[in-house]
Amino acid sequence: MSNQQAKNDLQISHNEQANRFETTIDGQTGYISYQDQGNALVYDHTIVPQALGGRGVGSALVKHALNYAREHDKKVVPQCSFVEAYINKHPEYQDLV
Repeated sequence: MSNQQAKNDLQISHNEQANRFETTIDGQTGYISYQDQGNALVYDHTIVPQALGGRGVGSALVKHALNYAREHDKKVVPQCSFVEAYINKHPEYQDLV
């Protein structure tokens, strides 16, 4: 329950200049970066500092990024293995690939 609570409390912002979605916790920033290819978003890196590991930060970032793609009617190219694994575990996102 507390792990789920942490995911819900994350403030994820869209840093459009850096092409990434990011969150900062205790001075540490985790992010998922992308390349915008018009009708598709290539998610290429999910970076979570070791200090934030095990809190569901990476999964929350990926979920946010996938929902963003869906809301903007874009396909997703999961170049990052973490994003690919998340999609494989969550069939509701299969249609984005």
